[in-house]
Amino acid sequence: MLRECRTHGYFRDNVCPSCSAEGRFLMNDRELEQIGRTMAGVLRHFPERFSLKMNEHGWVDLMDFVTALQIRQNKFRWIRMHHIMAIIETDPKGRYEFKDGSIRATYGHSINVDLDLSTENIPSILYYPTTKEEVNILLETGLKPSDRKMVHLSGSYEIATEAGKVRVSDPVILKIDAKKAITKGFVIKKAGKSIFLTEAVPHQFISMEEESGKE
Repeated sequence: MLRECRTHGYFRDNVCPSCSAEGRFLMNDRELEQIGRTMAGVLRHFPERFSLKMNEHGWVDLMDFVTALQIRQNKFRWIRMHHIMAIIETDPKGRYEFKDGSIRATYGHSINVDLDLSTENIPSILYYPTTKEEVNILLETGLKPSDRKMVHLSGSYEIATEAGKVRVSDPVILKIDAKKAITKGFVIKKAGKSIFLTEAVPHQFISMEEESGKE
């Protein structure tokens, strides 16, 4: 449930977590999921399907996106800019950004974009989920993008595990020595709240991470 508190802004719940006010209804969970999937698809993979112009940094004009959504999906003709802003501001993973009237996805792209993200305050250790079948290969060859343009690393063992469970029920978690990689000239950027992007991770910066030794 997506609502707006007059005092504390947008929230995803039945009542405002700050003051328990019910707030103004914006959309239900089904609508939130459907619109969110459309946003992810357009901003990460296929802006051209909605006849949208994306710049080299992945930005799309917010008003143009809303208009395209209204035109192409009749069931969402009621959507307005504040609905999209509410999705962006309440997204728990920080998957989207708004700036100067435009929106973009912060990670997950399969199209070529130059994400001018911050390279400051990168954690010393990052994590990557894989499967039991692939782990030995990755330890030997390193990490390279597959269906995405960048390698996606997680800021914690728990977040990596959650991401890995999208593929398998019991993912294997690899530990990435981000500090050493950066000192060797590899660029790592912060995307969203707990995702970090890099072009590749050579095998010498990767090791196994056991659950008992997670940080």
